[in-house]
This record gives sequence, structure tokens and C-alpha cells, in this order.
Amino acid sequence: MDSTVLDWYQGLENRILDLVGDYAGNERFLLEDGFQLLHAVYTVEYFLEALIRRACNFHVVFFSDNQDLCIPPQNFAMKDLYLLARSIIIRHLVCHLPGTHPDIEVHCFNSVHDSAFTSYLETSAIYFVMCHDGAYATAESKTESPITGAYDGSWQRIALRKTIQHFIGIGFNVALVNGLEVKDTKVMAMIVEGRRGNIIQSKHQDLMPMSGNGTNGSLDTKMSSLQLEESVSALLDSLPLESPDNPSSESPSNGSFTVHTVLTERLSLVVASLSNLLNKEPESSSIASAFLLHAILLTHMPISARRLKDIKLADDAETKKYRRFLADFALVARTAIDSSRWKQYYERRANQCDLVDLMDGRVFKMVLLMLQGRSDISTLLSEEIREDFSYTADIVRRNSGVQLDVSDLTRITGKVLSPPKEQKVALSILRFSNAVFDQHLVSIKIDVDVRDFADTDARSIRIFREISHWHNPKRAIDKKKTIQIGNDKAGMRLRRSNQRYMDEMAKYAASLTNAAGKLLEPQTITVQKETKVSTSKPQKGSPSLTNLQKPQSTNIPNNKKAGPKGKTTVNKTKELAKANILAKKDVYAESTFASWANRRAAFDKIVDPEARYRRTKMYQDDLPKSKLTTVDAEITLYSLLPLLEIWSGYCKVDKKYEGFKIAALIWSQIRRLWNMDNGLTKEILTHSLEVCHVLGVPPNNEVPIAAIDHSLTFGFKIPQPLAVSLSISLSPTDFQLLHCGPYMDRNMDSQPDTRVPFNPDGWQRRVLDELDADHSVFVVAPTSAGKTFISFYAMEKVLRADDDGVLVYVAPTKALVNQIAAEIQARFSKIYKYGGKSVWAIHTRDYRVNNPTGCQILVTVPHILQIMLLAPSNAKSWAPRVRCIIFDEIHSIGQAEDGVVWEQLLLLAPCPIIALSATVGNPGQFNDWLTVTQRSSGFEMSMIQHEQRYSDLRKFIYSPPARFTFKGLEKRPNLGGLGLDGIPGFQNFHPVASLVNKSRGIPADLGLEPRDCLILWQTMAKHQTITYPVSGDLDPKSSLPQIIRKADIVAWERRLKDLLSFWMSHSDSPFDKVLNELGAPLDQHHMIEVPVLATDQVSEATDVINPSDLQETILPLVTDLHEHNALPAIFFNYDRAACERIGKALLDHLQNAETSWKAESTKWAATMESYEKWKTTSMAKAPKAVKAKKTKDKDDERGSKADAERDSAEREASPFEQFDPNAPCEEFSFADVQKVQKSDMEEYFRQLEWKGVAEWLMKALKRGVGIHHAGMNKKYRTIVEILFRKGYLRVVIATGTLALGINMPCKTVIFSGDSVYLTALNFRQCAGRAGRRGFDILGNVVFHGVPIDKACRLLSSRLPDLNGHFPITTTLILRLFTLLHDSKNSAYAERAINALLSQPRLYLGGESFKAQVLHHLRFSIEYLRRQQLLGPRGEPINFTSCVSHLYFTENSSFAFHALLKGGYFHQLCANIEEKPSATLRQLMLVMAHLFGRRACRQADFENKETIIKRSSSIVFLPELPTKARRILQEHNQETLETFTTYVRTFAKQHCKNDDRTLPLTGLLVGGSKSLDSDILHSLPATTARSHFVALSGHSDTFTSISDLCSSTRSGIFLEKAVIPHLDIPSDTPLNAYLYDFFMHGNIQPLEIANGIRRGDVWFLLNDFSLVLATITTSLENFLNVAPMDDGDMMNVMGLGDALEEEDDGAEDSERPLNRPSAITATTVPQIARKKKEKVLDSWDAFEDDEEVDSVADTLFEGDDASSSGGTATDEGLANVLLAFRMLKVEFDTKFKAMWA
Repeated sequence: MDSTVLDWYQGLENRILDLVGDYAGNERFLLEDGFQLLHAVYTVEYFLEALIRRACNFHVVFFSDNQDLCIPPQNFAMKDLYLLARSIIIRHLVCHLPGTHPDIEVHCFNSVHDSAFTSYLETSAIYFVMCHDGAYATAESKTESPITGAYDGSWQRIALRKTIQHFIGIGFNVALVNGLEVKDTKVMAMIVEGRRGNIIQSKHQDLMPMSGNGTNGSLDTKMSSLQLEESVSALLDSLPLESPDNPSSESPSNGSFTVHTVLTERLSLVVASLSNLLNKEPESSSIASAFLLHAILLTHMPISARRLKDIKLADDAETKKYRRFLADFALVARTAIDSSRWKQYYERRANQCDLVDLMDGRVFKMVLLMLQGRSDISTLLSEEIREDFSYTADIVRRNSGVQLDVSDLTRITGKVLSPPKEQKVALSILRFSNAVFDQHLVSIKIDVDVRDFADTDARSIRIFREISHWHNPKRAIDKKKTIQIGNDKAGMRLRRSNQRYMDEMAKYAASLTNAAGKLLEPQTITVQKETKVSTSKPQKGSPSLTNLQKPQSTNIPNNKKAGPKGKTTVNKTKELAKANILAKKDVYAESTFASWANRRAAFDKIVDPEARYRRTKMYQDDLPKSKLTTVDAEITLYSLLPLLEIWSGYCKVDKKYEGFKIAALIWSQIRRLWNMDNGLTKEILTHSLEVCHVLGVPPNNEVPIAAIDHSLTFGFKIPQPLAVSLSISLSPTDFQLLHCGPYMDRNMDSQPDTRVPFNPDGWQRRVLDELDADHSVFVVAPTSAGKTFISFYAMEKVLRADDDGVLVYVAPTKALVNQIAAEIQARFSKIYKYGGKSVWAIHTRDYRVNNPTGCQILVTVPHILQIMLLAPSNAKSWAPRVRCIIFDEIHSIGQAEDGVVWEQLLLLAPCPIIALSATVGNPGQFNDWLTVTQRSSGFEMSMIQHEQRYSDLRKFIYSPPARFTFKGLEKRPNLGGLGLDGIPGFQNFHPVASLVNKSRGIPADLGLEPRDCLILWQTMAKHQTITYPVSGDLDPKSSLPQIIRKADIVAWERRLKDLLSFWMSHSDSPFDKVLNELGAPLDQHHMIEVPVLATDQVSEATDVINPSDLQETILPLVTDLHEHNALPAIFFNYDRAACERIGKALLDHLQNAETSWKAESTKWAATMESYEKWKTTSMAKAPKAVKAKKTKDKDDERGSKADAERDSAEREASPFEQFDPNAPCEEFSFADVQKVQKSDMEEYFRQLEWKGVAEWLMKALKRGVGIHHAGMNKKYRTIVEILFRKGYLRVVIATGTLALGINMPCKTVIFSGDSVYLTALNFRQCAGRAGRRGFDILGNVVFHGVPIDKACRLLSSRLPDLNGHFPITTTLILRLFTLLHDSKNSAYAERAINALLSQPRLYLGGESFKAQVLHHLRFSIEYLRRQQLLGPRGEPINFTSCVSHLYFTENSSFAFHALLKGGYFHQLCANIEEKPSATLRQLMLVMAHLFGRRACRQADFENKETIIKRSSSIVFLPELPTKARRILQEHNQETLETFTTYVRTFAKQHCKNDDRTLPLTGLLVGGSKSLDSDILHSLPATTARSHFVALSGHSDTFTSISDLCSSTRSGIFLEKAVIPHLDIPSDTPLNAYLYDFFMHGNIQPLEIANGIRRGDVWFLLNDFSLVLATITTSLENFLNVAPMDDGDMMNVMGLGDALEEEDDGAEDSERPLNRPSAITATTVPQIARKKKEKVLDSWDAFEDDEEVDSVADTLFEGDDASSSGGTATDEGLANVLLAFRMLKVEFDTKFKAMWA
């Protein structure tokens, strides 16, 4: 069984996530005590405080059964000391955390199977569990443990993994605390995933060693635990304890006061334990005296004085006695504090618990060795210490009868060990001076000598000049520039590619719609002359978004002389013109009414009322606005007739409850009538009020009517059957709340505004006002609330201002970049006076469209904007022209990878910003930071928050049928149906039912639709009590108006939530009853048996399906959605492979069902028979080719033409003309083929076939099913988006790629399957796709295959707070110097630097950390100086380019530079031409150690041989070559010395207080005053290291960067993540996936052996390809091989991106990518020396099977090496460049083969 558990654990999947930003957010997790974690209070507090500082929310749980796991196997003999430490830590946390961190609960349970623990899990809403997996235990040791008989460490692993197994079995994922890494504000941990059904069922076994075994003490054989507890209880009653009602003014933990008349808990425990020991062993009085003296010394000694030398005790009887005493003391003390009597006695004194300083082993041994038995001991001790000793000794005497005497001691023997020699780090700070930086560093005082670096002189410096953006190899697609390429064929191909791209962009734009669901209408922008702006709001700022180019007719001066006669003439002319206009309007209106009357007559002939209503609405929707205004009211009134007819049908059969959806639709149409500005005549109003009376809904008697009345063109008569009431039979209020919520008036203070073509809400007008004032704005509003217009208003404002201003739109994803660019193209056009300008441009790492510096609207991603803002070439030209930056999805600042770039951009922004988001957990705090940063740059900042969605979301839990048969699709009538209510298998999920965790409260964005509010009020009123009443003013009949609006519901909802929140906070309230009643339907939800059959049934057999299998249940779900008009729908699943499996399964279901149907259906057989006859007839009638006559008369010509036309008409009239027997049948396809022309679809499929897209994906598209995730072909993804927006595709299965702002409106969103990525943030982003404004008035959200408890958690969880980063990275500093130097100290560069260095940091908390940031800056500069990357005046030198452009790999880039600077690559690559294979293998090994580092799970190393067996992968990365490891270790040591000096310098200048405060609880420890004499010969106190860590003898000499960062004293901020270093060797085994792929080029081993998910492989390999491209390009630039400028970007992109973009233009080549080619070979092409061959500078060089040219002879061709500073080093560097080019060729060749 034990080996089975270990094998089970090895099979679990795992992935590394940011626990806060990407996984749990603010969700609570459980921190379980485990192996080797709780050895010291400071270590525990430091760890927990690090989690809290990064916004983690957790509880701590201890299990008694696991207590022995805290004992190291090699130290089991001293188990009682470890167990005592564990008990003290538990008590310490229990006592002090409630006062400092009340949200952190500490619990103790017997085991994971404890019923109390089960109850705790049910009420605490734990999201995941964090614990250890025992991987630190020695896996290879085969020595049996004397305690358990098991192999050393194996029982810990088994026990911990059984615990993990239990948690996974009950539905929790587990985060491993071993291997946990804190990076900036992120907590990166490995998440172990499992499924509940994949758990080995086994009885709980106690694998722990028995507590009585292995103890070296003697009490365990003399005294039982019960006797100990009884003895402790008696002692407590005799001790003079401090009164809890009169506590000391100073915390007992301070200890700097005498203990006369008072004993703190710590000294009470010492006295009680010693008394107990002496009662049994009075002969231990001597060592007990020493221990008591040591305890008194701890009370008075400052913690800084307790850094002592260690003592190695002699192996004699006294030493054994000492060790036995410690074991006995630990046992008694632990029994005491664990006893209920002790806890009860000190319960009221919990905040004064000072047990953390119970004993100090070094102080105790030093007392025994140095003071014991000395005759002058009394003179060495202060009077205060002697008095305290005498007082406590007297208490011991009274309880034990043994007198303790400080002078009567017997000394033990031992050797005082000399501490490790402290390294004197006398670092000489190199000379540095820069006018811009000096003003920020003036406060930094460095107390060391300042002198030049010995080996840095002018001869070793090469000034680096930034001459390229580096991140795009392609020329921009610029319609206004002539493409000049020497090769005509290449030029034609590129031109065709560019033309094709622009054509596709136009098609993409044509599929986009505006907020009203209409196609976008482009407008031509003209620059407006500056005019004075009126102060009235309707005319404020920029003109309207529509028709702004039309001249205004106000205040036009008249140059003619105005006399009386002239004035009369003018007035008459105006009157005549006005009369003519009115006459024309009357004629137009009559014509419109006549046209409508004709169409209405046709509608009257339609018998089916539902069909008549649909045709009427279609006609109404298609009318142009000019005509609709005239007849809208009459058409709307006419549409009431078929609705009333349908409603009367329901009333006739007494099924009103089924027809309420029709009554609600009637009510909505009447409300629409009343809100019309034109056409509402008295007659129409009268009829509408008549309908209200008949239905029993409230009338509106204050509706204004039109001035001109117009008779109806039809007779209006309500179809009311005899003796049948059409009344709704509900109170009007209940009817509106239950059935009319989606139709309610959503006016939120909407008013007309000339600036936009719609009536903006109040919050939207505020946004417009702020933009017009050129202020920065932070807008937080839900998806579909109406944020989109903000961006385009700002764009138009910039376009109309002039031709030079620039607006930058920053999007988080490339997909959103493409969409926004397409939408800009669809909205705006502009004519420029001069060439080279464009309205918009795209610039990403992959591609550019138009010139990014010549456009006015640049759409880009964060990394590229950062590059452009830091590019020296832009500092005086482009950057100063930027007028506004839009940060869409600003919450991306919280991401683990790119968040720091977002934060840097916000600090660098040279203009006002617009920040947009729907999901920010702490908008107020984030806005405060934004406000300070913007004001420091001179811009005002405003936050505008809107909390209501435009359309509500209705949630459902889906349970699939137990049996299901699919025979084809049929659409049932569902007029008026909005949600999925009443459909078998769909259970409505009331949002309040998700509030299972009271501690969370009610999330601010937990929305309730009107019916939810009514049900909640009814339930609360039902369960109210006298103590907790429901106020009468909450009754909807009294609190809501007669005609209810959405605004009324919002106010009512807020009051209901306030009362519910009050109930939640009180345990005796009826809240639980409310929750149980609302959640009862979910608990009762179970599988149903509803087979779905079409009308053309063939068989009655049904199929049993697995309800937990997403692939089997997808078809029943989609079928239900289709039949109830709930499509289009997006299915979200965060596993790319699962998305494809689900899509493939759906396709197979449809195809198989269709095949079976065709084989058995008589209908299909008859159709095919008719088709075959038609084909035969058509062939017979086809015109035969005849020999042309030499002469032809006109009659023959006329006859032949007529015959041809007649034959053609006959063929076209046949229904089989467009029939395709191979096309999917309508009954087995979700596609709406009417939405897209057949020719367009054929073109799409031709493109996809050319791209090599899998055939099944294209077949799925034909059936209306698409797949969308980042691993899919880009062309395919684009076509999926277009077809979905056009309505052709009705089902899309996607990962989170469609969550961020993509315009993919749908009726229903389905969360299909659970995932660690399905978080509260992602849930809200994805759910927001449903019910988009302008498309649907209600959205559906369905949980499919998601546990109910997870669904509750998603709805009730709060959004994660945005936490910043440490933005001043070393690479950024280097790039700032490059910007400053190469722009010649431009004003823009100085402003950017000042902005970054003077503004507060979101993460660090503002000005209080500014000194630390500046110190970090100064020593980062020192590091760059020592690495020869900066000159003495801040000039960038040498390999700055390489490091700067590898910024995205920091800190790997600095490790690479260390090897490059240290000559390692020169030596390795010296024989590249003689030994290419061996050189490339070793080079690849080194690169795999530096870049793309992925840690293996520590437990994997236990089964190394098993994992790599039968695999071509070696899985675990071999060690670095010796020389490379030595260079990197020397680099780390030099970095360590630099930053150690930083810590020491800062500590001396700023850290004046004693370091005696615990980091989490804030408890003061030790004495506050120094002793009169150094009686224990203390070592010097540390300056930089924490005094708590120094208790173990550590000095200010640090062994590693990790040691420095983890043990620095309080008050010093030091982030390991921002110190340039790599852990060599790594703390955990590294995954060899890159090296393995280079060796075998196969994906399958990477997935199976290396554990890399298939969906991640492409991205990981592409990232490494980008690294190789960057290095190659930077070396070329350094050697002047390929000089570059901004107009000719070099090859710096990953091969995958390059192939994807190049593939977009590859349709004119000779073969599609999926066909065989020579490129798929995995060997490096033969290198041949040729003279004057071009340098291989991109993958294009081998794309057309060209040979890779030798570069050794051409590196300096055309460029005199000596003139450019060439040296022998450059010659060696040429080999390095050659080697990296060859490495890139070989790697990319294999990558390309995989990609194809």
C-alpha cells in the first residue's frame, strides 16, 4: 500500500502558478504544518509574514497525528525538543495572531479524518491546501530507522502524501510548500492536481512513530502524562501569577523588568517544569540551577547580545546528563502547555504569552561552561539578575523542596568553537557621476573608499549605441510607401502579402458591430480649427462622434446690410424654405405609411401569430432610421396583435404560467411605445392603455402624445375569447419583478449629449467631461456597461486636433490588438497633406502594420510600448507627440509575468492616461496610487466607477440526462423565452445561495436581477424573527413605484443586501435558514432521463451516458440550448487539449448521428432519389457543343441566346441547383448558413486548407462548431471570430483567449469542466461575454462539470486586489542610461527618469520606502559598473545591447553576460568549425541552464530512473560544465558582495533601533538594556543580518543571495527577484526539456517524460527561439556585421511567431506547410565557406532550402576591424556568433518541423 501511494503521487499532474494573481486571488487557503517547517518561531513568522505581505489569505491548521513530521529523521533522539517547539509555536500563534491578524485562524485537530476538521472545511470555504510532500527526505538512504523500522524519511513521505491524497480525494488541489518561491509580489508554487475519482481508497493508518519511543529522558518511564497534568495543575495554583485585570504596562515579552511578585507565562513554565523535575530527580539541582539562571538572563539580555560562540560538549557522563535533562524538561514543558488546565488558566492572558523565548541552547551551554561553579559568580551578575534568580528559586524550593543556588554549580566540560571567520567585505565603490541621477542619489552616503576599478580602462570600453527597436524583423505594411526590394519576385510576394493582409483586415472589420449590434459606419475625420469651447456641458470639449464634419448653423454673420426691407425679404425666404421642407416631409411620411400599409396587408395573411410577429419585427428592424421614426409607433402597436393572440391561447387552455413570457413581451412593447419621441398619436396611446387594462398591468397616464394625429392604417381589436380573462392574475409588482426584469427601463440618468450619438448615462458624461479637460481617468465598470465608446471618443479627439498627435492603445493580448485595429479602420478615415502618415498602426513583437511612428493611433502590447518609450531615437521625435495612452484591461498589472511592465508604463507615461477595467478588487487603493503618480507628472486623475451591468446574468447548474438519444435538431417555439428556466437539467442558481462562507461577506459585484431580489425578500420575510425583522419599507409593493425601472431595483437591491449582510455577521440570525432554502434546489439537483428525439424518429433505443464525461454530455447540452434559442454560446475550458477533445467529440456525435439517419431515413432516401433524377435531367438538357458556323445570321443568334437563358432559368429554379449531398444536413448542424455567402465560406476553407489546418476542424466549422485557443493556427482563430460574429458559428469552445475584451457577443456562456485557472477573476471575465449590450437583454451562465461548491466559490469570491511590483529592475536602469545617453540628455529622457525615481511604488507603499529604492538603485548601478556595462558617467558600454534586449529574461540575461564577459563562450566556441556537434551540444546545455528554467517537482527525483525509462528524454538537466559553473558562482559572489555592502550601508545609516520585533506578531523579545558586563563573552552584534537569525551564531557574512535576502534584519527591503543572479546549482532539479528537444526534436517525450503540457510546448520553444534570435542579433550589432536602424528591424522574434506571420503571406508559394519538404530534416545543413556570401540573419535564409553560409570569412567584410575597435577578442567573438547562428539554425529547424 505504501508503494502504491508513492506511485499514485508520481502520476499526479502539476503546474507552477502565482498563488495570488493567477490562482486563488483573495481566496483563503489552508496551511498545514508539515516536515521541517516549524523549527523556530522567527522562521515561521517570517514565512507567514511574506505570504501576508503578498495579500495571501490563509488559515493555519495543525494535526496531532502529524506532529512527528516536524522531527528530522537524523535527530529523532531529541524529538521532545522539536515537539516542544511545535507546541510553543502553536500557542504563540493562537495567542497573538488575533490581535495583529484577526483574519488568520489557527486550528488544531487530531487528524484529517477528524469530524471537527470536516465541519471546519464545510464552513471555512477553503480554496486549496498548502503542505509539504516530504520530498526533502532522503530517498536513496536504505538504513532502517530504529524508531519505526522503515527506511529513513520514507514514513514522512508516505504520511504526507497520504495527507495530500486525502485532500485531493475530497476535492482540494494542493500547493507544495517545498519549492515555493516568492518573486516580487508573487508567490510561485507548484499546484498538484488530481481528480476525486482517481483516489486510492484505504483506511487511515498511523504511520508515525509512537510518542514514547526514542526519548532519551527518564520521565517517560516514571510518570504518565496524566500525572504530569495533575502535577502542573497543582503548581499553577501555587504560583504568584500576574493578575489579568491588572497587567503590566510593558509586554512580558520585553522582559526588562524584575519578576518580583509577578511571573510571566514563560517563567511560570520554567518554574513549574523545574519543580516537577526536581520532585522526581532532586539530584538534578545543579543543572536545574544553571537552566533557571539561563532563563533569568534571557529576561534581561538584549537579543543583540545573544550571538554566542557554539560549544561542543565532551562525550562524558555530565554531557549525557545534560541531554537527558533537556529531554525531560521538554517533555514536562510540552505536557504543561498542551494541557487544558494550562490553556484555561492563561486564556485571559493570551496576548501576554511570551513562551517563544523559553530557552536558548547556546546561552544555556555557555552558562554551564563559563559560569557554572565559579566562586565569583555573584559579582558577575547584576543585582537585578540575582534578585530575580533568588525569587524564582524560592518558588521552586516551595514546590519541590530543593534549593537552587547560583554559586553551587558543577561545571561540564567542552570546547568553545571559534566562529567562522567573518569576511571583511571592503568593497571599493567605483567612480560614478551623472547629473540626472545624481540629484536623486544625493542622500546616499557611502562610507567606503571611492576609486577606479582596476581593470576598467578606456581600452576595454566600447561605447554602445542603441540604434534599433530590435523587436520586429519585418518592414511595416505601409500603404503609402513603395516597397523597395532588390529581388523582384520577393518584392511581388511581399506586396501581395501586404495587400492580402489589408484585405483580410477589412473583412475582419466588417464583422464587428457597435454597441447597438449594428455594423460600424466609417466617418472621415477632418482637423478642426481651434475655437472657444462653450462652458455648457452639451457643447463641452470635442464635437460629436457622428457628423462632426457638418458645418454648424449657429451665429453665422450676415455681411449684407440689414435694412427693414431687406430683413423682411430674408424672413419670407426662410419661411418659404421652411414650408417647402415641411411639405416634403409630409409627402415622405405619406409614402412611408403607404409602403407600410402594403407590407402590413401581406403580414395579415400569415395565419401563425408567432410567424406574423417575427416577420413584423424583421421588417421593423430593417427600416432605415428616417422611415422608422415615422411608422415606428404604428408598427409596434400592430405587433401587439399577434402577441395578444398568442397570450389568449395560453389563457384559453388555462396555462398562463407558461405564457407569462408573452405577457412580459407585450408589456415591454407597450413601455417602448410610451418612450417614443415621435409618432405616438392619441389613438395609439388609447389602444395601449386598453391593453394595459385588459392585462391588469399598470397604465401610464402621463405620456405625451404627438402634436399631429394620424389615423391607423389598420383596425386594432384585442383578440379576447368569450368567457376567458386575459388578466395576468398576478399583482403588477410581482409580475414585473418575476417576468419583466430584462425588459425594464435601464435609464441611469441618461441625457442627450451632442458629443456622442447616443444618450449617455451620468457616469459616461463624467468620463466625457474629464477627457475634454485633458485629465487622466480610471474607469471601473462591468462588461457590457458601456466602456467601449470611451476609447474611440479619445481617438477621435486626437485625430481632430491635428495631424501630429498620437494616441497609444495598449492591449494585453495580440488578439485584442487585431480587433481594436480593425475597429479603428472600420470607424475612421483621414486624408493627410503629406505622405508617410496613417490613421492607425499595429506594432507587436510579431508584426507591424503601417509605420508605428507615422500613425496617430498606435495599437500595441505593453512590451512594445515600453521599448518605444525607452528608444533613444524616439526621445526627441515620437515620444513627445504622444497625447494619450489607453490601458485596456488594466488589471493585467497583477499578472506574474508582465505586470511589472504595466507598472513601469504607468510611471513612464508622458501624457494623460485612460485606464479601463471591469475587474479590480481594490479600485480605491489602486486609484490613490494612480492619482499620486499622475499628479507628480502634472496631470489630474479621476476615478469613475459604475457597478451595474447593462444586462443581467442568470446562472444555472446543468445536470446531464442519464440517457440520451440524438436523432437530429429541431427548433421549438420559444418566443419571449429569455433564460433557461423550466428546461429539464437546468437548475436556476440564485446568487445568494453561493454565500456559503460568511467570512467573505457579500461581494460588491454580486448582482441580483429583479426576480432574485423578490425571491430573496420573500425568503427573508418568511424566516424573520423578532430580533431580526424585515422592515416593512422593504416590501416591494410599498418601496417600488407602480412602473418599476432598473434604477429602482438597484436601490432596493442595495437595501436588501445591507440587511442580509447584517444577518450574515450574526450567528444567531436566520441567515442560515435563508441560505438553506435558496440553495435547496441545488442540493436536490440530480440526473434526469430526458431523451432528445427529432420528429423523424427512427429508433426508440436510448444510450446511457457518463454524466461526468464532458465529451459525452456536450451534445445533450448544446441540443437543449439550440432548441430553446440560447445559442450562440461559448464553452470555456482552460485545458487546450480538452477544448479540442470536446470539439472533436461533438463533431463525431453529429456525423455519426447523421450517417445513421441517412442510412435509415425514408425522407433522405426520397430526397436523394429526386436529386439523382434532377441530375440526369439536367445533363440531358445541357447544351451540346456544336461546330460554329462561319457565318451566323441574327435570327440564329437571337434564338440561341433565348434558349440558353430559358435553360439557365429552368436550372436555377430547381431546389437542387444549390443542393450538396455531402454538406451537413440542417438537422445535424448548428451552423446558420444564411449568415455567410457560400463563396466567402469556400474562400475561408481554401485558406485554412492551405495553412494545413486539420481536416476535422474544418468539418466542425461547417457544422457551426469552432475551437479557439492560443495554440491554434492564427488564420483559423481569426476565421472563427469572424464567423461567430456574423452568426454562422453558433458554438465555440475556448480557453481564456476570448475573455479579455474580444468582441464575441453570445447569449450563453458555459463553464465546461473545472480547472485551477478557473478563478474568480477569470470567471467574471468569461461570464461577461454573455448578454452583451445591444445584443441580448439577458445573458445565461451555465456550470457544466463544475462542482457546486466551486460554482458557489466563483460567485461569492471577491476579486483579487491589484498589487504592484518592484519596478526598478537592473535591466530597466541600464535601459534608462541608454535612453539618456543616446538621446543626448533629452528633456523627455530626463522627465522619464525623474518620473520613475520620484514617484511612489504601488507595491512598496509610497514615500516610506523611497530611501531603500534609491539605495537599491545606487548599488544596481555599482553592479552594472562592475560588469562593465556602464561607464563612469553612466554611458552604456560593451555588451549593453545584449543585456538590454534580453530584458524579458532577467536575471538569466546577466548570467549569460557573465559567461560572455568571462570568456567562457569564446573558449567553448573556438573549435566550432572543427567540432560543431560537440560544441553545439555543450552550448545548448549551458543555454538550457540559463534560459527557460523550469523546476521539476522535488519528488520526481526520487524515481529518476523510472521517469526516464523508455524515453529519449533525460528529463533532469545535467550539471553545468565546471568552468561555466565556476564563472557563474564567481559572478554570484561578486553580486553578493555588492548587495551585502548595500545592506550594511543602509543599515548603518537608517536602522538605528534594535532588531527585536517578530515580523508577524510584532512581539518584542529580549531585554531592552545592555548588561553591565559581558559575562557570556558575546560576539559582536550583527549590522545587516537579523538578530533572530544571529542567535544561531551567524555573522554579517552571507553565503548566498538567498541567505542575504531571507535573513536581512527588519527595516531593510531586499527582493531576491530583482538582484541579478541565478541559483547555481539550482535549489530544485531543473527540467531538461529544452536540451531534450534539441537532442531528439520530438514533442511526445516532452509531454510524457518531461511533463510539459502539449499546449505549452509551442510557447516555451518559441520563447527560447526568441532568446537565440536576440543574442545573435546583438552580437552582429556589436561586431558591426549587420548594422541596423529604426527602418530596418532585424530578426528578433521566435521562430514560431515568424513562421505564423510569414505563413500569412505564403499562399503564393509552391506548397502548403503541411506537405513534406526538406526543411523537416533534423540535421544542420552542411556549412561551406564561400566568399562574399550574405550573412545568415534570419530563419528566412533557410526557409527556401538555402544552405547556411559560413560567416567566419565575412564577419568583417566591408568593415575594417581595426577602425571599429576590433581586437583578438572580437575575432573570438566571431566564433561565438557563428556558434549561436548554427545553434539557432539547428534548433529552429527542429522547431519548424514540429510546427508544420
